[in-house]
Amino acid sequence: MDKELYERGLKIRTAVLGKDYVDNATKNADAFNQPMQDLLNEYCWGAIWGREGLPRKTRSMLNLAMISILNRPHELKAHIRGALTNGVSREEITEIFLQVAIYAGVPAAVDSFRIAREVFAQEAGKG
Repeated sequence: MDKELYERGLKIRTAVLGKDYVDNATKNADAFNQPMQDLLNEYCWGAIWGREGLPRKTRSMLNLAMISILNRPHELKAHIRGALTNGVSREEITEIFLQVAIYAGVPAAVDSFRIAREVFAQEAGKG
């Protein structure tokens, strides 16, 4: 394992998804799923999110479209929160999911809009 990439990834992951989310994921790690947590921190968040070629906002926008298309609601919720943290507006999220509807299917977009509304309501309740 590349410790530098791991630490960079953990820092970025925490900045985007939030300390509570990352702490929950890592505290629940055991011998079975620890290798996945290591992979996420080192490669996903360190090697890819840590690259300078795209700003975090753009990476978040791409993730919303891809995760929506893959029908991964748990991950979509986390990445909607992360996208808001990275400066993606609700209006931009609307546009992303409309694009999903046309290129990947209306059902994927309908679910994504529903999930986003849940996240927006939860976030509004925190204030």
